[in-house]
Amino acid sequence: MVQDYLPTLLHGAWLSLEVALASLLLAVVFGLANALVKLFGSGWLRALSVAYTTAIRGVPELVMMLFLFYGGERITNIVVGALGGPQIDFNKFAAGVVTIGFVYGAYFTETFRGAFLAVPRGELEAGMAYGMSGWQTFRFILLPRMIPFALPSANNNWLGLMKASALVSILGLQDMAWVAEQAGRATQKPFLFYLLVCLAYLAITTLSGGCVRSLQKRYELEGRRI
Repeated sequence: MVQDYLPTLLHGAWLSLEVALASLLLAVVFGLANALVKLFGSGWLRALSVAYTTAIRGVPELVMMLFLFYGGERITNIVVGALGGPQIDFNKFAAGVVTIGFVYGAYFTETFRGAFLAVPRGELEAGMAYGMSGWQTFRFILLPRMIPFALPSANNNWLGLMKASALVSILGLQDMAWVAEQAGRATQKPFLFYLLVCLAYLAITTLSGGCVRSLQKRYELEGRRI
């Protein structure tokens, strides 16, 4: 019974991992950019940044995903229709990735902001005194030094993001949660298939947690050498 659905489950698991990794990349970009805005941006940019993180962290991921997918598609088609354009259907994979990345970008913002603030200011001043430009100081001192401070919180964000990626199934994307639902209905054994999905998520999060711990040990050793 399970073997009949195993190829579909594996394909769904790979799709779930693709969604999570693409969302992670987008969330890191959003978070890093927004953290820099919060720390070094002008007053009105910082106000927008605070509004973004406050609003996003206060709205459930499920509600945000439905809002951006269905509401965004509706608004887009109204605008395009008024301009005489064709009907547009949002790509479910892209919609899921953008939504999750946008939401968790707010969490990564606070992770990176706190990590940047944890870097001793004297190291930055030493770089500037040595003749480094602002970009060189950021690239060679601030960014590498903040990574060890960011890793623990970033790992927690990743775990939350990985679990939130299952929400794409409500959009009809055939990830492993969607496959488990369909297989459970067809075989009348939903517990079995949802158990397999739970084990798959547990395996991914455990493996990624081990990778993060290895990175932490590496940066701790490098910090001791410095």
